[in-house]
Amino acid sequence: MKNDSSVAALADALRAEVGRLSPGERLPSSRALVERHRVSPVTVSRAIGLLAAEGLVVTRPGAGAFATRRPSSASEPADYGWQAVPLAGRAVDAAGVSWLLTPPPDGTVPLSGGYPHPGLQPVRALADAAARAARRPSAWDMPRLGGVPELRAWFARAVGGGVSPGDVTIADGGQQSLTTVLRALLPPGAPLLVESPTYLGVLAVARASGLRPVPVPVDGDGVRPDLLAEAFAMSGARAFYCQPAFHNPSGAVLSAQRRGRVLDVARAAGAFVVEDDYARHLGIDPPPPPLVAQDADGRVVHIASLTKATAPSLRIAAVIARGPVAERIRATQLVEGFFPARPLQETLLELVSSPGWPRHLRALRAALPARRDALRAALARELPELRANRPAGGLHLWVRLPDGLDDVAVAEAALRAGVLVSAGRPFFPAEPPGAYLRLSYGSAASEAELAEGVRRLATVLR
Repeated sequence: MKNDSSVAALADALRAEVGRLSPGERLPSSRALVERHRVSPVTVSRAIGLLAAEGLVVTRPGAGAFATRRPSSASEPADYGWQAVPLAGRAVDAAGVSWLLTPPPDGTVPLSGGYPHPGLQPVRALADAAARAARRPSAWDMPRLGGVPELRAWFARAVGGGVSPGDVTIADGGQQSLTTVLRALLPPGAPLLVESPTYLGVLAVARASGLRPVPVPVDGDGVRPDLLAEAFAMSGARAFYCQPAFHNPSGAVLSAQRRGRVLDVARAAGAFVVEDDYARHLGIDPPPPPLVAQDADGRVVHIASLTKATAPSLRIAAVIARGPVAERIRATQLVEGFFPARPLQETLLELVSSPGWPRHLRALRAALPARRDALRAALARELPELRANRPAGGLHLWVRLPDGLDDVAVAEAALRAGVLVSAGRPFFPAEPPGAYLRLSYGSAASEAELAEGVRRLATVLR
C-alpha cells in the first residue's frame, strides 16, 4: 500500500510538470527523477506508466518519456442526464462491498478487512506455484468445461461425504460463485432466506439480481431452525443461504443439534440450501464437516473457496451440486463467463499439491488464535463496557455497542481517528436489533497494531 501511495504521489508531481511542457518536450531522465524525488526506479517506471496510460506522455525506448499534445478542454462539461431514463428501474448498491475492499489511508490501523494480512498469506509458495504452472505448455489452453480435472478431484476429496469430481464445478472465486448459483436457482423477484446478520456481499448480489432477502435470526449456535421453518412458510422461498462454519460476521458455528434440523426444514419446504464454506481453513478449533457431506438428495449447493486462506487475487472456488441443479449452474456459468482462467486453476492446483500448503495452514491456524486473543484482551483493557464474542475461527469479532450509540457514526468517527472498523448495520437484511461493530483480527500487521487500533477506537467511544 505504501508503494502504491509513492507511485500515486510521484504521478501527481509529474502531471504538474508535464503540464508545463510543450508537446514533444522530454521529461527528465529516470535517473534524475530517482534522485530528485528520492524514490526507487520501479516507482518512477510505474508513475510514468500511469501517465502514459492517461495519454499525457509517450515513451520511446532508449530515448525517454515525452509530453504529448493534449486536446483543448471542452467549454462545457458533457451532459449525461439522459442516462437516468434508460437506467431507471434497477440499481446496484456496492457501497458495503466497496468499504470492505478499499485500502485504508496510510497510517490507519485496519480492524476491518476480509482477507488476512499479507504477512499471513503464502506469498512465496504462491509465487513458486504460479511459476511452475506458467511453465506448463498447456497452461494457457482452454480448460475443460467444469474445470481442470485434477483440481475438481482435489476439491471432491477435501469436502468428503461421497462427493465425486463430477459434482464439482470450478468457478471464479466465492463472490462470483454466489452470483452464478443464485441466478441459477431463483428468478428475479423471488425471496431468498438469509441469516440475520449475514455476509453483506450476498445481500448485494441478491439485490442486484432482483431477489428479496428475507432475514432469519442467528444466535450463538447458528441459524434458529424454528424461525427458519416459519420464514419458509411465510415467504414461500425455495432457497436458504447460510454459513454454517465461522459465520460472517458473528463467528457462530451451526451446532450439531441444528444441522440435521436445518436440512429437514429445507426438505419439508422443497428448497435448496446454499452453503457458503468460505472459512473452513481459518479454523482455530476444527470445524464440523460441511452440510453437503450429510446431504443425500442434492439439497445442498456447496461453495468452497480458498481465497481467504491464500490471497485476494486467487479468485478460484468450487461449486458442488448434484442432480439437475448442477447442470443449471454449469450452464449459467458458461453463458456468463465461459470458464475461470486456466493459469489460476493450475496455480491453485500446484499450491495445494505442494508441501508448502500444509505448512501454511499450520502457520495460519497458529497465528489466528493469538491475534483473536490479543484483540479481545485489548478490548477488555480499553473498552470493558463492550461485549465481544470469542469465535472458534474466521477473522472477526462481533462486538455489541452500548444502547444509544449509532454504529455507522462510530465507524465514521473511528476512521477520522485513524482506525478502520466495520459498522454492523450493513450486515443485516432488515432493521438490526442493536448496534454492532465487526472488528477483524486478521487484517492488521501485528498484535501490537491490533492493540493500537483498539486504543484509537477507545478515544472515539469515550
